[in-house]
Amino acid sequence: MKIKDIPNDDRPYERCQREGPERLSDVELLSIIIRTGSRDSNSLELAADILALNYPKDGILGLLQLTLPELMSIKGIGKVKGIQLLCVGELSRRIWKRKTREKKLIFQSPQEVAEYFQEDMRHADQELFYLMLFNTKQSLIRDIQLSKGTVNASLATPREIFIEALRYQAVSLILVHNHPSGDPEPSRADIALTRRVAEAGQMIGIYLQDHVVIGEHSYVSMKERGLI
Repeated sequence: MKIKDIPNDDRPYERCQREGPERLSDVELLSIIIRTGSRDSNSLELAADILALNYPKDGILGLLQLTLPELMSIKGIGKVKGIQLLCVGELSRRIWKRKTREKKLIFQSPQEVAEYFQEDMRHADQELFYLMLFNTKQSLIRDIQLSKGTVNASLATPREIFIEALRYQAVSLILVHNHPSGDPEPSRADIALTRRVAEAGQMIGIYLQDHVVIGEHSYVSMKERGLI
């Protein structure tokens, strides 16, 4: 069935105009972004196929993790539509991060830190190394991706970490990175880097609160392990 064959009152565009976007389902919202279907599927069916790639584990959140090849594996999604969808996912991520940053986030536990990065990191096939910077009130100033490494090695150094910390006048920091294997157990290199950063921070007066390693639905806090 083509979109034009659907009764006017049931078409996503018309429903959005009449009732507002908040009344539309995930599939309907995505179909409006896709705009047109293919020879074999209308835009609603294509939207359902995209969401099904990560169903039931992630649903709409899975859109943030899909790659261009994965999107283009769906018949009817070419390079242009795929890139548009990648940009929608990235824009959503940035809006969410900006909104949370404006709330002057204060993290009370390693679990809250892990939850903040979980969706960004747990599907990544490379190590992502982030730096969280805090002011005197322990509010998050900003989070910065310092490096994207290979499958099992990131590229951050104490020098890079403290250049950023001093630039934003942070008084404390938290290190966060993921293990693509899904196992958050810290490696010897992770522990060594953590201790070097902690020692350097003591010398210049910027306190290392924690180093959180994120795996698949799990995390390890080096502070809780007594490694700092």
